[in-house]
Amino acid sequence: MQFSKTPSSLTELARTAVLAKADMTQAHTRQINRDLATYYLESRYAGTGLEPGTEAIEHLLGQIGAAWQHGTPYLIAPAMTAVVAAAAEALDLTGDTLTGHTAPGDLGTLFLPEPLYVRRVDGSVHSLAAITWARVGIDGNAVWAIFGWADRFDARDPQNTRLKATFRKQPKRLAQLGRYILVDHALVPIGTPIRGRSEQPHRDGTHEWEAAPDGRFVIQDAGSRHGICLSVAYAFWRIQEQPLATIARPPADKATRRRAERDSITHDTRVVMLRRSSSTTTHGGEPKWRYQVRFVVRGHWRRLTNRDGEPYRTWVNAHIKGPEDRPLLGGEKVNILSR
Repeated sequence: MQFSKTPSSLTELARTAVLAKADMTQAHTRQINRDLATYYLESRYAGTGLEPGTEAIEHLLGQIGAAWQHGTPYLIAPAMTAVVAAAAEALDLTGDTLTGHTAPGDLGTLFLPEPLYVRRVDGSVHSLAAITWARVGIDGNAVWAIFGWADRFDARDPQNTRLKATFRKQPKRLAQLGRYILVDHALVPIGTPIRGRSEQPHRDGTHEWEAAPDGRFVIQDAGSRHGICLSVAYAFWRIQEQPLATIARPPADKATRRRAERDSITHDTRVVMLRRSSSTTTHGGEPKWRYQVRFVVRGHWRRLTNRDGEPYRTWVNAHIKGPEDRPLLGGEKVNILSR
C-alpha cells in the first residue's frame, strides 16, 4: 500500500490513495488509535489554559474519521512537492482571515507521495506525508481543523524508529496502528484574523539533533510563523487554484471502486501536477511556430488516455497563453478544444 516512486499511471496513484483512506477509516475505529490521538491533543495543550474538554476532543476525533472516510482525496505529484514546501516556508498569514470557502471543500485529505520532513524545535525529525482538514464547530465557533500525519511505513523517517522502540514489547498493538500517525495540527477560527506565534520556541538542548533524510525537503518548525501544518495546507489550497497547476481526475479501477463502495469511502481522487509546456521545436531544433500575442484561455476539460488505455478528463484552469514579451490581446476570451 506504499505510493510507488515510479507509478505506472495516475490510476495507480488513485488506487493507493483509496486504499490508504480505507485503512485509516478502519484504524480510526480501533481504540489504540483514538487513545493516541487523544493523548496527542491533550499533551499539545497541557499547561496552556486552553485544554479541550472531553466533549471537544470526541468531536475532533469524529471529524478526523469523517475526513479520512468522506474527505475528497488529493495527491501532490512529486514535481509539486518542492513548490508547495517553498511556498509554505515563506508564508506569512498574520492578519489574514480564513473564510468558510478557503479550502476546496469542508472535508479533505491530501497525500504527499514524496513526503516533506519537519524538524521540531527539540531537534527531532518526522515526515509529513498526509494532511486532513475539516470544517467543524467548537463552542459555537466555526473552525478549520487541520491535522498533519506521518507515514508509519516510511523507512527513512526517524520517528518510526522511536515508535518501534515504544512498542517493542507490544508487537500486536503496533500492528493495530493505522498507516499514518498524528504529528501536527492547527485549529484556525473562521472569520477571525490569524495571529502569528507570540514568540518563537527555542531549543532547550536536552535532545540530540536527528539527521534528516538526504535529498528531501526539510522545513524548520522553529521558523514557522503559524505552524507547519497550517502553512502547508494553506499553500496547497492556494496553489491548486493557480494556472501553474493542473488537476487530473483519474478513474478508479473496478476493484478500487468496489472497496470504496463497501467501506463508504469517497474515492474521486484528484492529482495536482505542474502544468506542462508544449514543445514548439522540430527535430532540427528550430521553432515550428510562435504566438505573436498573449491571450486569455478559458477553463476547459481536456480528454486524455492513461497508460492503461483508460480515458479520463482533466480540468485546465483559465490562464494566459503566449510569450511574456508579446502584447495581451483584448476582446473576447479564446476557447481551446482538445481531443
